[in-house]
Amino acid sequence: MEIVVFGAGSLGSLVGGLLAREHEVTLVGRNPHVAAVREEGLRVADATGEDDGRFDFEVRPDATTDGSDLAADLAVVTVKAFDTEEAAEILATGRIDAALSLQNGMGNEEILADHLDCPVLAGTVTYGAVLSDPGVVECTGEGKVVLGPREGGTSQIADRVGRAFDAAGLRTTVADDMPRRLWEKLAVNAGINATTALARVENGALLDGPAREVAADAARETAGVARAEGVELGDDEAVRAVERVAEATARNTSSMRQDVLAGRRTEIEAINKYVVRACESDDSVPVNRTLTNLVRAWERERPMD
Repeated sequence: MEIVVFGAGSLGSLVGGLLAREHEVTLVGRNPHVAAVREEGLRVADATGEDDGRFDFEVRPDATTDGSDLAADLAVVTVKAFDTEEAAEILATGRIDAALSLQNGMGNEEILADHLDCPVLAGTVTYGAVLSDPGVVECTGEGKVVLGPREGGTSQIADRVGRAFDAAGLRTTVADDMPRRLWEKLAVNAGINATTALARVENGALLDGPAREVAADAARETAGVARAEGVELGDDEAVRAVERVAEATARNTSSMRQDVLAGRRTEIEAINKYVVRACESDDSVPVNRTLTNLVRAWERERPMD
């Protein structure tokens, strides 16, 4: 399968590197990372602590800073949520047969569908990744990919993409309930990202201690908004999802904490702020509102990259 990975940061580089073991992959990203991949290839390094070699290899995917006029069977979109529209506009200049969002936040699939004349799949991913050097991405935790039609149900293209991911060694499930899974992912991100970014802790710190209840409350509020939107997601179910991910990625630095440490703009608008906007009253989501305001206050005081 010919695959474009649009957004070759930490996650995009890991997913792209794994896919490149089996498929023709083009990474779309920024220099100096793209230049290093073009010259020396992409090194995937194992930082999981398992030391079994599954995430210790080198591949040589194509790499470019210009994602226009590309042709591919699949575009895997891994850019930050605030860059989705620009990515969609660029991808629309080429020939893309299907697209898959593996992004944080909500609403990305709709933006892609508005610009691309192809099926758009929704996906979630729990692999941990850190771009440690140009041309080098570390896998910090093995997870899984879940994907399917964004509106729910089944499709042949979702099945085909699932088989392609499986063939490359990515643990993949093709699901027929992606709307519920997207809200569950939002609950996880709402609980983990801003909390770890503000507290400056790794994900495992949310399993106990003072930050645990903050993350759990943010997830419960998100579940309540999901139910108001017609998606069945229980409070306890949302909290358990946060705990599962925090345990599986205990040593990981969340994507939002990585952004804060690097002085970059965060995805708070597509995560906690999305929960606030989707509810009827801010008073029903006080934790998400507070997390949003604190992160936005931090962003306001700094020039964002």
